[in-house]
Parts: sequence; structure tokens; C-alpha cells
Amino acid sequence: MRGMDGADPASVVYDGIASAKKAGTDVIIIDTAGRLQNKDNLMQELRKIRKIIAREMPSAAVISIIVIDANTGKNAYSQAAGFNEAIGLSGIILTKMDSTSKGGCVITVRRALGVPVLYYTFGEAVTDIDKFDPEKFVDRIFGEG
Repeated sequence: MRGMDGADPASVVYDGIASAKKAGTDVIIIDTAGRLQNKDNLMQELRKIRKIIAREMPSAAVISIIVIDANTGKNAYSQAAGFNEAIGLSGIILTKMDSTSKGGCVITVRRALGVPVLYYTFGEAVTDIDKFDPEKFVDRIFGEG
């Protein structure tokens, strides 16, 4: 389901949940792309969305994943910390590992926040996403992979 341009994101989520319940859907994916941790209004929208999910689907397992670009650098921690504070993160997907960056930024995020890296990508095709392998990741950082 896609909301109208300019619609309140929380109302789109509410309508999506209602539609999913009616259809008997088991899984709902909510993509809130394009948010920055330093934009308070966008973080408030995430909190509102989280409240709607809790109210409308109180027994649902909610998984919140942040997508971090491997090129982000030190800002990755502040991004993840902001999102973690707003909604509680379950995991990280690290993208663009095929770039010149090696993605070391997630080490600080993992250590400081305890949020695991679940997957990483080495391209843009669906087949380019892999389950995160810490040994391969470390080898890649040190130029051995």
C-alpha cells in the first residue's frame, strides 16, 4: 500500500495495518526512507508510527532495521544512536560494500549500541545481499577478502 503524496506517514501506516488485517496478511514492511536523526519532526513521526503499531498490533513482533551506507563514516554512530533512541533498533543492513569504503563505521555502532549487523550488500541487485559474516567482514577491512 502506498499513501498519497504529502500524507501523514502515521496515517499511511494506520491504513496499511487496517488493510493488512482485513486481508489476513502475516508480514507488513514499513519503509520510512530518507530520515535524518537530527530532524526532530522526522524522528517524532517514527515515534508516532511505533505507537500506532503497538496500539493496532500489540502482539506483533516488530523488527526495526536501519540501513547504513558503508561510506557514511563517523556519522553512522550518530544516525544509529538517534534511531535507536527513537524506536529501538533490532539490526543493521550495511550497504555499498562494493564501493571503495570498507564499512568500518559499523564497528562503533555495534560496540556502543549492541545492535547487530544482519546483512550487507555488494551491489544493487536482489542477489547482492548477503547474511553478515563477521570473519569475512574483518578480512575485507584488512584487505584479505
